[in-house]
Amino acid sequence: MTTPRSPKLPKGSIVAIDAATNQIVSTLSFQYNPTTLSRTLQPRVAAGDDNTREEALRLEGPPSESIKLDIEFDATDQLEKADKVAVEFGVYPQLSALETLIYPTVKQVVTNIELASLGTLEVIPIEAPMTLLVWGRSRVLPVRLTDFSITEEAYDVHLNPILAKVSLGLKVLNYDDLPSDSLSAKLFLSHNRQKELMAKKANMPNLASFSSVRI
Repeated sequence: MTTPRSPKLPKGSIVAIDAATNQIVSTLSFQYNPTTLSRTLQPRVAAGDDNTREEALRLEGPPSESIKLDIEFDATDQLEKADKVAVEFGVYPQLSALETLIYPTVKQVVTNIELASLGTLEVIPIEAPMTLLVWGRSRVLPVRLTDFSITEEAYDVHLNPILAKVSLGLKVLNYDDLPSDSLSAKLFLSHNRQKELMAKKANMPNLASFSSVRI
């Protein structure tokens, strides 16, 4: 008797890319895909008097979209297999990979300190890596982390976290937020195009098919 295998699901992930070189800096795949992902979209309507008929349907650009999701890291299985990294550090490396997305690198900080000490009048603000949320083939989104909370729930004997839950708040960056020639802007346009193709698959009925509607 053969036992059917469960389908292998792709893992959601957070990918950091160097904006200058378009090279991947880090990839953090979710250990477990979250069971829910919450999205909020706010349309950007044309400014002005809401009662102006000519402006009623005008859009200034893509909607402002925010995403909330909770992910979990658990070192139990790795500890049972005596995984070297898990035994020594628990899930601290995974948490650090997420946290460093919102930290300037030490190299960048040291460089700016040196520039300031040399009397440089204007020190350019430090640029974070481009961050992508990869959620299946149809959704590869440039995002910015807006909220970040970590709950560490269990520790090993060295106080390394071995179980942690992370709540992430993300703002989707669209082509109005990004340089038009950047990889991230092109990725958003690709996502927008994919959404339009998906909408066509919904097979919405023609408005004229409703007998009660007169056009």
